[in-house]
Amino acid sequence: MAASGADVPGVMSRGLGRDRGFRRFWAGHTVSQFGDRITELALPLIAVESLDATAGQIAWLTALIWTPNLLAIVLGAWVDQRPDKRRLMIVADVLRAAFLLSLPLAWLLDAVTLIQLYAVAVLAGAAGVLFNTAYPPFFVRLVPREAYVAANSRLSASRSASQVAGPALGGVLVQAVTAPVAVVVDALTFLASALLIGRVPVDEEPRGGAPDGPGVPLLRRAREGLAFVVRHPVLRATLGCAATVNFFTFVAGTGLIVLYARRDLALPPGTIGLALGIGATGALLGALCAPAVSRRLGVGRTIVVGAVLFPAPLALAATAGGPLWLRAGTLAGAEFLSGFGVMLFDVNLNSLQAGVIPDALRSRVAGAYSTINYGIRPLGALTGGALATTFGLRPTLIAAALGGALSALWLLPSPVPSLRTVTGDDAVAEERMRP
Repeated sequence: MAASGADVPGVMSRGLGRDRGFRRFWAGHTVSQFGDRITELALPLIAVESLDATAGQIAWLTALIWTPNLLAIVLGAWVDQRPDKRRLMIVADVLRAAFLLSLPLAWLLDAVTLIQLYAVAVLAGAAGVLFNTAYPPFFVRLVPREAYVAANSRLSASRSASQVAGPALGGVLVQAVTAPVAVVVDALTFLASALLIGRVPVDEEPRGGAPDGPGVPLLRRAREGLAFVVRHPVLRATLGCAATVNFFTFVAGTGLIVLYARRDLALPPGTIGLALGIGATGALLGALCAPAVSRRLGVGRTIVVGAVLFPAPLALAATAGGPLWLRAGTLAGAEFLSGFGVMLFDVNLNSLQAGVIPDALRSRVAGAYSTINYGIRPLGALTGGALATTFGLRPTLIAAALGGALSALWLLPSPVPSLRTVTGDDAVAEERMRP
């Protein structure tokens, strides 16, 4: 099995909160997450305000951001052969900054086009995939195994905090300095992340088996990553669960939720924003509570609970009715519970994956996982649109809640519910899980 960051001098003795390397990485992650929230608002606004884009063109812009994940399986196989994962993460951050900075430059020259926006979406998305496939082996060299859940909790809390405050910050920034200039802020956050990661002391020499030799074809390595996932009882079950819950939660994606809240519930835009913001606070609380819940229930059972609690509240939202305060409160409560559930799921699942994947396969397994798990999201969104058009918004939300909750069926017959921790205490269980 993979060795952990406990082999890095000082990490064990000081703990995460006092470890300078983790603090730097965490700071870089937090800064870039807030920058991302700004760009999520600014890119569509550039298309709408500067280019008079249609709803269909905005949808394509969103879809293109996810498109590079379809190549993650191949990119992950390539990354696995590179010895310095930290350098690749730095390169990815610098590339994302450069691609984003092309937009304000073109805006100053009055030369922004929709094609450029599409290209930036694809290229920045591809750089993001590079970062994400290099990240897993870097993470396990930085963080000791017994701190996986705590570390993922802190990283997820930063993401949740950015979802609470980031849109408001982005809105103020866009209004104050225009959307293209606001993109500069996100670019600077990526440069800050690159600088901080570059100062993280970490021993990157693999300890879970040497990577394949340079003569092994890229596609063969990619197939090996996918085959490892399919044969491994834990990874196979968790991928099936994650892909299923992603499909159904994208069936009822944010766009349909907003449409439902505005059309069926007749909520004012400000109230809708408040409800979604309350949901983000649920995610923040879930990220902070995930380690405690994991200690109480065990890592595996917490993942099962999160897999149900994440999509199930969509059914609650579908039942909303009555006076304005009750409709708004029901929607806010559903978003809060869903946000709490997704963090129980994500924090513990990411930690479990870090514990069961060998070092030599981390990036290619991450690539295979992302290709399926993220590649299914656009399909879910298209299915949701078709269902809503045919049957209406409320039945679509109920179908998404039911289908998403049933994703836990992937986990129940697997070894996942029996796993208490991701530390050496599970060594016997891990041996049984080897394909």
